[in-house]
Amino acid sequence: MRALSQKLEIAGLVFAALVCLAVAPRPGSPGEQQAVRLPAVAGAFYPANASELTNMVDGFLAAARAPEIKEPVAFVVPHAGYIYSGAVAAYSYAVLKGRKISRVVVIAPSNYEAFPFAAVYDGDSYATPLGNIPVDKDFAVRLAKGPFIKLSSRGHVSSTAQGEHSLEVELPFLQRALGGFSLVPVVVGDQSYEASRALGVALARMVKGNDTIIIASSDLSHYHPYDQAVSLDSKTLRAIEAWDYLTMWRSFRMGTWEACGGGPIIAAMIAAERLGATQAEVLKYANSGDTTGDRSRVVGYGAVVLARAPGKPPGPVGFSLNDSERRALLEVARRSAEAGVKHTAYAPATPSDEMLLLERGVFVTLTKKGELRGCIGYVMPLKPLYQAVAEVAEAAALHDPRFPPVTARELDQLEYEISVLSPFRRVLDVKQIEVGRDGLLMRRGANEGILLPQVPVDEHWHRSTFVEQVGVKAGLSTKAWQDEDTDIFSFSALVFGRH
Repeated sequence: MRALSQKLEIAGLVFAALVCLAVAPRPGSPGEQQAVRLPAVAGAFYPANASELTNMVDGFLAAARAPEIKEPVAFVVPHAGYIYSGAVAAYSYAVLKGRKISRVVVIAPSNYEAFPFAAVYDGDSYATPLGNIPVDKDFAVRLAKGPFIKLSSRGHVSSTAQGEHSLEVELPFLQRALGGFSLVPVVVGDQSYEASRALGVALARMVKGNDTIIIASSDLSHYHPYDQAVSLDSKTLRAIEAWDYLTMWRSFRMGTWEACGGGPIIAAMIAAERLGATQAEVLKYANSGDTTGDRSRVVGYGAVVLARAPGKPPGPVGFSLNDSERRALLEVARRSAEAGVKHTAYAPATPSDEMLLLERGVFVTLTKKGELRGCIGYVMPLKPLYQAVAEVAEAAALHDPRFPPVTARELDQLEYEISVLSPFRRVLDVKQIEVGRDGLLMRRGANEGILLPQVPVDEHWHRSTFVEQVGVKAGLSTKAWQDEDTDIFSFSALVFGRH
């Protein structure tokens, strides 16, 4: 979460936020009171004058060259001041312009207030200088079920001088792109995987047909030099395109990737996936350095569409290395393991080959006379491939808890196998799992287990046994895959070495 002063440092704006809740007569119901969430950042993040705001938004929409998307389901849209991110946001909203959309769910992060749930606004409408947008109260009430989703004004209405902007700034764009629609405003106070999953699954169960669109409000990296920001943001955007929200969530949690609305992005991806979306396309990327010219400390912005598309849902994305690259990694693995066993220093030289500098999940497996002697890996793409191989090879030799450390006398008998992992993609149907092609990761709550693609081949398992055994590896039952709270992710692996 970012303090308002930090947000405005990059924007160069100072303002006094308005009180965010007003009570006014409900139209058509004399004496009945209506809760209206008034604008908090009009005049700061965007113009407070309706004509000026209309002209600005219409200008952004006219300039955006968005591709034709037949069946959009959800979008990722930035939420900074319009002069900084408005041109990027317009690429998402240009896809929506003129469509018949009756309901929009906007999921935004809480920047100023912490609370352990997603707050679905309990008021009647959200106001902007362009008019009031009615809340779909029936949908909101039905959505707000369970410990992770509640009907509440938390995050929407603030008693402090700071008003939440992350949801509000999306609304004028929606008003100009769609005209009339009802709103389901959701501010997320808990961006954990479990909370994001609960919101995404709940939305998927409730949305019917093509008249509802989901907006995930999020900026990307914050306050890095320009080139570093582009590198960081490209990792997040590639993961969205690969539909690998598992790696994305882990990377956000560890702080190796950044997005202030990471939870909303993941919730939108989970919902869109279950609503039949199969493709993710980055429509536009830029950062504040592109508009201000100051590249010393920038904020990243991305516009992404998640859409239904004809054809089979994409599976794990493949990866290849040539013979020279494979030999180089096997040599790194061998030298690192031997140095660890002998207690000598080894640091692999930085390779010139760009493929070895890519960040990938990777496992190193050690065998001795055909028997497993150690296997350790990084599930996530934490480090450049050559560095990751060096670290997990040493760990496989010395720190696999299933075996005693490798001794110096064993080194000549070891064989090395490297498995470079693809991004993860949730399995939509267990019948899609292919033994010999897919590795599996199963997750339910805090329990998680992973089996590499070669395991069921070595063990002569059928698909059903493979699915059951990954549950056992996760500390769950053999029937865990049937539980609706269980997620199974598939991945492919480039395996080379001992075979």
